[in-house]
Amino acid sequence: MQDPLKPGAGPKPVGAAVRIPKQAAAPGAPAATVRLNKRMAELGLCSRREADDWIARGWVRVNGAPAVMGQPVAVDARIEVDRQAEQQQRLQVTILINKPVGYVSGQAEDGHEPAVALVQPQNRWRECNSRMRWGHEQLRGLAPAGRLDIDSIGLLVLTQDGRVARQLIGEDSEIEKEYLVRVSYGPETVNVQALFPPEKLALLNHGLSLDGQALRPAQVSWQNPEQLRFVLKEGKKRQIRRMCEQVGLFVTGLKRVRIGRVNLGHLPVGQWRYLAPHEHF
Repeated sequence: MQDPLKPGAGPKPVGAAVRIPKQAAAPGAPAATVRLNKRMAELGLCSRREADDWIARGWVRVNGAPAVMGQPVAVDARIEVDRQAEQQQRLQVTILINKPVGYVSGQAEDGHEPAVALVQPQNRWRECNSRMRWGHEQLRGLAPAGRLDIDSIGLLVLTQDGRVARQLIGEDSEIEKEYLVRVSYGPETVNVQALFPPEKLALLNHGLSLDGQALRPAQVSWQNPEQLRFVLKEGKKRQIRRMCEQVGLFVTGLKRVRIGRVNLGHLPVGQWRYLAPHEHF
C-alpha cells in the first residue's frame, strides 16, 4: 500500500519513520491530540485493533519513545513502526470470492454456512495467478469487508488487513459497489423497462429513505429490459431489495460485480482468488 502522505509514491521503506505533517493551530492554542491507534488508522498504517496489538508488542515509537496503549499524540508527532510489524502485515491476505446463494457473509446463522468456509485449496480458482501459497493461518482473522445477502451472489471481499476493511467499510468510505439486479413489476417479468414509470426510476437514484434516514444518491439505470444496474456508496442491510420494494419492483436476482476498481470478472461461483499485488480498490 502506498505511503498515505505521498500520493503516487511507492511503498514506505521497511522500518522507516512516518512523519505526520504539522497542522496550523491558532496562536496560543494547545496542540490538537488524538489517540495513537486512531491516528495510525487515519494515516492508513493499520487498523485500530492492529495498532493496539503493535503497541502492546512494543513495535511503535512516538517521537523516539516507546508508545503506550491509549496514548494521545499531537498531530505533528513522529510515529515509527518496527520492521516486525511491517513483516507481519505483508503476510496478511485479502481474498475475493464469488459467493453463492445460501451462504452468509459473516458468522454462521440459522444453519447456513459462512462464505469463509469456501476458502479451501480445492476451491481456489485455477486461473488465480498469485504466487501466494494457501495455508490455514490465512483463515485466522479473515473477515468480510462488507455484507452480501444470503440470497445474493457475487463479489465478496474477505481480508485479514484492517487497512482494506477500513477502506471498504469505514465511516468515510467512498468506494463504489456495482450490482446487476433482475426485477419484475407486478405480474410482469419481461420488458419491465417499458412499464416502469420514469419518475420511480428517478426515486431509485435519489429520494428514498430507509430506517428513517435519507439514502445517499445512487446511480441506477437499465442494463436491459429486465435488469437494472445499481452503483452505491453505502451498504445498508438488504438495501437494494428494500429500495426496489418502495417503488413496486420485486428483485428476482442480485449479483455484485464490482467493488471500487476490482471486478468480479470470470471468477466462478463458489470459487476464490487472492487480491493481486497490483490491484487496488
